[in-house]
Amino acid sequence: MLTRIVVSALLAGLVAGVVSFGANMWKITPIILHAEVFEHTESPGAKASEDEAWAPEDGFERNAYTFLAGLVTTIGFAFLLVGAIALSGREVDWKKGLLWGLCAFGAFFAWPGLGLAPEPPGLVAANLAERQIWWLGTAVSAAAALALLFLVRGALWKITGVLLLAIPHILGAPGVEVEAGRVPAELAGEFATTSMVLTGIMFLVLGAMSGHFYRKFEHLGQTQP
Repeated sequence: MLTRIVVSALLAGLVAGVVSFGANMWKITPIILHAEVFEHTESPGAKASEDEAWAPEDGFERNAYTFLAGLVTTIGFAFLLVGAIALSGREVDWKKGLLWGLCAFGAFFAWPGLGLAPEPPGLVAANLAERQIWWLGTAVSAAAALALLFLVRGALWKITGVLLLAIPHILGAPGVEVEAGRVPAELAGEFATTSMVLTGIMFLVLGAMSGHFYRKFEHLGQTQP
């Protein structure tokens, strides 16, 4: 069983990572490069720092790091998704995998995104640690809520699931303060919308591939006589 999960997750994450990288290079990277112009614009009278933090060189090096970072992310999500499929004990193929991918997109991106939208470089938002804690809590509660709503029977569990969905937004996300005069609102909105669409596509591909490979390698989970 473990071999089946590992192989399925690695292959699904690889396919989704390649698709995600291509989509991001097509639509997201130009927006980021545009936003960085505003991020690096100094205010009048400001003095440039002599000791700048390390960053990959533009071109191949930057794209390679972007690809590797995205690949690690998609493989990580693939392990979570395939692990959840295995724990559910339900049969799955690429079509049913689409539904799993849609649920993963809702739990890890769409639902937290209602409180903390994706941000391009150059925005000054709430404290990073506070945002990360809120995002993690929201994602975990959303994933648990979806499991209770769709995988567990009983009205009490359904009510609990709805409450888990609502609690993070009732508490509220950390406040976001955008520094005026840096990134235009139109650019920030375009980045958030494009990120939402492309991430949704990535999760659909990830779900479909997870379902496909998990079924394809069904024999790896069988005990040999």
